[in-house]
Amino acid sequence: MADAVIVVALLLVAATATAAVATRDPARQALVLSVLGVLLATLFTVLQAPDVGLSQLAVGSAVTPLLIMLSVRKVRRRARPEDDAR
Repeated sequence: MADAVIVVALLLVAATATAAVATRDPARQALVLSVLGVLLATLFTVLQAPDVGLSQLAVGSAVTPLLIMLSVRKVRRRARPEDDAR
């Protein structure tokens, strides 16, 4: 039973990682990266490493996607032509 859970978690992580690489829009990529972080945290917990899972949950699914989204917003805001007129 435990081996089946590990295999399912690994397959979900692999599929989500592939989706993160294949996504072109940085905002959507940050969202997929957040889902990947949650799945990795689940995988670490299943593999009996809850401390690593909690770290992954905090950094991989919350902090990193948030920083990416803030960076994308800042870059898109600077790229607007109407900001140059002000």
